[in-house]
Amino acid sequence: MYICHYNSPAAFIKISTMFRQEYAHLAIFEGLNPQQIQALSPFLEEVRYPSGTVIFQQGNLADALCIVLEGEVQIRYKPYDGPSLVVARITPGGVCGWSAALGRDVYTSSAVANTDVVAYRLKRACLQTLCERNPDLGRVWLERLASVIAERLRNTHISILEMLTTGMEMQPTSEGCEKREG
Repeated sequence: MYICHYNSPAAFIKISTMFRQEYAHLAIFEGLNPQQIQALSPFLEEVRYPSGTVIFQQGNLADALCIVLEGEVQIRYKPYDGPSLVVARITPGGVCGWSAALGRDVYTSSAVANTDVVAYRLKRACLQTLCERNPDLGRVWLERLASVIAERLRNTHISILEMLTTGMEMQPTSEGCEKREG
């Protein structure tokens, strides 16, 4: 398993900061006009993560988010009292690492490339600069980001409910849970 951190240039390959039009159809970019995409593109770094790469780890400094362009990223949450759980799968157009956009100090989960992944990385400082320099675009971008995050939360809710349901079905019958008559 690889661990990627962008202070280590060997861990990923920065392809370019030029926006590639083949990604304009992804949900995160819907509603942005060509001028807005052009203004956004200098803040996006295209990166590649080989399958198995830890993109970021739960508890590490939350300083960037990733927009998945190709491939799949698993979001894993490690509770203090159990093994790591896959709580979401991010596919093209989805976003991971949004703790950085929410102003959190650390990531609340880990992200691992489940396949080879191509993504745009947006550093927290760049997002802040974008919003300061171009407030209208910043507002539109944050609305798109909020929409993608809300969809992911809905999907995560479903995944967690399925895990809980499966977990309850696998539990042996409990003794001492009979209805008491009062």
